[in-house]
Amino acid sequence: MTDNSVPLITHLIELRSRLLRAVVAILVIFLCLVYFANDLYHWIAEPLVAQLPEGSNMIATNVAAPFFTPFKLTIVVAMALAMPVVLHQAWGFIAPGLYRHERRLAIPLLVMSVLLFYGGIAFAFYVVFPLAFSFFTSVAPDDVVIATDISSYLDFVLKILFAFGLAFEIPIAVILLCVSGVTSPASLRKKRPYVIVAAFVIGMLLTPPDVISQTLLALPMWLLFELGVLMSSLYSRQRDDQNEEESDVKS
Repeated sequence: MTDNSVPLITHLIELRSRLLRAVVAILVIFLCLVYFANDLYHWIAEPLVAQLPEGSNMIATNVAAPFFTPFKLTIVVAMALAMPVVLHQAWGFIAPGLYRHERRLAIPLLVMSVLLFYGGIAFAFYVVFPLAFSFFTSVAPDDVVIATDISSYLDFVLKILFAFGLAFEIPIAVILLCVSGVTSPASLRKKRPYVIVAAFVIGMLLTPPDVISQTLLALPMWLLFELGVLMSSLYSRQRDDQNEEESDVKS
């Protein structure tokens, strides 16, 4: 075994250790929640159930669906709640390889990314779902009985929640692009009309085919883009001031 292979093996051992800690965190949260699996599904189904006509209920078209669907939801919830632990382990692995100024920027970005992801999920659940499901149930023909399958509903909800959580990460993406030098706040401001059009196109592709859901995703994406540009501008200005101070000290 050569000397050059020792650091690599050490990094791999540390990576395995941190991955195991992240998996253990997810498993512990899952075991704490699995007893409440049916309650979790009832909670996530509430936005649709509240809009169903009187006497209508959700159904299970698969024999094993009443067991596996809440079980699947519990796993997803456990992964979402364990995200801070997972990101902490990821940060502990990559932090030693970063410069001091990179660490100062990375920590706020990690915290903000978690909060924005949770914020996107909360926005979709408490704002988008009630409006979207109210629209869907109101346009159903009179001779159609609305009885949604629990597995189909969960797949639909998880896709929308993930789409909104990911869309709310736009400020992080904008900041990283500006910090890495790929673009600049001034260049992004010039491209604002294209960004607005792209936000509505993405909203059309990621949401159900109704104007309400599309707009409720497109508008936050645009506002979050503006937030990312603003924060990038502040960071660039602060970095320029620091560079000027360092130049003055050297001179």
